[in-house]
Amino acid sequence: MNSKSSGSWLEAFLMGKGFYIVLFLCAAVIGVSAWMLTAESRSPAEDVIEVSSTQTGVSRTETLLPPPRDSAQTMEELIQEATQMIEEPPAEDEEAQEVFQEEPAPVNPIYAWPLNGEVDRFHDPDTLRFDDTMGDWRTHEGIDILAPLGETVLAAHAGKVESIRRDGLFGTVVTVSHGDGFCTVYANLAEETAVSVGDWLEPGDLIGTVGDSALAEVGQESHLHFAVLRNGVNQNPLDYLPA
Repeated sequence: MNSKSSGSWLEAFLMGKGFYIVLFLCAAVIGVSAWMLTAESRSPAEDVIEVSSTQTGVSRTETLLPPPRDSAQTMEELIQEATQMIEEPPAEDEEAQEVFQEEPAPVNPIYAWPLNGEVDRFHDPDTLRFDDTMGDWRTHEGIDILAPLGETVLAAHAGKVESIRRDGLFGTVVTVSHGDGFCTVYANLAEETAVSVGDWLEPGDLIGTVGDSALAEVGQESHLHFAVLRNGVNQNPLDYLPA
C-alpha cells in the first residue's frame, strides 16, 4: 500500500469510527493514570481485607491481600490494540480496492473494408453447402467480396505483414497480424503483391490486387476472399466491418 492510499485511508478512518477509537484510548489512558496515582498514594493497610468466620461457633479473623495490579501491562495492551486498529485496514476495504483496480474488458477492433464490393459468399462454418468448383460439400470460413481482376486490395487495419504464401486452394495469401491475437487474411490475390513479410501497414495501405489464383474458388465470379482470425480461430468478418 503506497503512502497516498495509506493517508487517504487514515483520513477516512479518523473521520469515521477511528475518532471514537482514539477518544476511547485517550479516556482509557486518563483513567488508568488516575488509578495508578490513587494506588500509589494508598497505604498497604488500605488494601487489607478482613474476613470473619463463625464456623463451628469459633470466631476467627483472616487477612487477605489483593493481587498486585500490573498497571503498566494494562496500559501497553490498550495502546497496542488501538495501534493495530489504526494501522491495519479492514479486509473488506482491501477486497473493494482490488475490484476497483480491475481493468476493463478489451473492445473488439473495427476494420475498414479492404475494397468496395458486394458480398457473394458469407461466413458459414457450420453448414455444409455444395461447391460447384470442388464438386463436394464443404463449409465456408470468411467472406467473398466481388471485385474485378486487378482491383486494389487495401489493409483493413494497422498491423505487421506476418506471412505471404502460395496456397494450393486459396492461391496467393497475405496475412497481417494486428496484435491481441487478431489477424486478417487476404486470399485469391494476384501473384505479385505490394508488400513484404515484416512490413508495417496502416489502414488503407496497398496490399495487392484481386487475382484468380484460388483454385478452390475459380468457378466463382472474380472476388477477394477475406477472413478475420482471433487466436487462430476464424471469426465472422461482418462482426468487425462497418455496416
